[in-house]
Amino acid sequence: MIPSFSKELSPDALAKLALEAFLKQRVIIDVPTDLPDFLRVRAGCFVSIKTSQGSLRGCIGTIQPSSENVAAEIIRNVIKAATEDYRFNPVEEDELENLVYSVDILSPLEPIENLENHNVEVYGLMIETDQGRRGVLLPALPGIDTPEIQLKALKNKIGIFPDTAVKMSRFSVDRYGQK
Repeated sequence: MIPSFSKELSPDALAKLALEAFLKQRVIIDVPTDLPDFLRVRAGCFVSIKTSQGSLRGCIGTIQPSSENVAAEIIRNVIKAATEDYRFNPVEEDELENLVYSVDILSPLEPIENLENHNVEVYGLMIETDQGRRGVLLPALPGIDTPEIQLKALKNKIGIFPDTAVKMSRFSVDRYGQK
C-alpha cells in the first residue's frame, strides 16, 4: 500500500515517499491531488539524496520544468537521482533508513552579463558555451565562497578551459529538507 499524501507533507517528504514506494513496491506514485499551491506551479527543481552522515548518494534536477507541476518534477527527479546519477551506484532498498533528502525549487533563469552583485549564498549559476555545453551549480554549496570560485568550479565541472567564453544565468532557490 502506498502511503497517502497530505497538504502538510513537505517537498523533501514527498521525495522520500516517492523513492520508498519506487524501491519497495516498484511503483511510481501518482501526483497527489491535495497539493499546496506552491507545488501546483511549473518550475525546475533539483533533488539531492545524502546519507545521514552527509555523503552524497545522488542529485538530479531540471533547470526548466519538464512536468505538469513541481510535485511531478520532484517525483521524477528523486527516482532519477537514486537510479541514474552516473557518479554513484543505484540506491538500494536497504539504504532507505539512512537517507536524507533536500529539494531545491528554482526561480526562472535571469541572464547576467557579469558576476557583479552575484551572491553565491543566494544565487545558483548556469553557464552555456556557444557549442551548447551547459552546466549548473546550486547556491550555498560548501567550498563555493565567491562568484569567481563558483564560475571556475562550474567550468571545471563541464570540462571547459578557464578562459572559455560563456553565457551566464542565475537563479535563486527555495530549499526544503537537509542540505
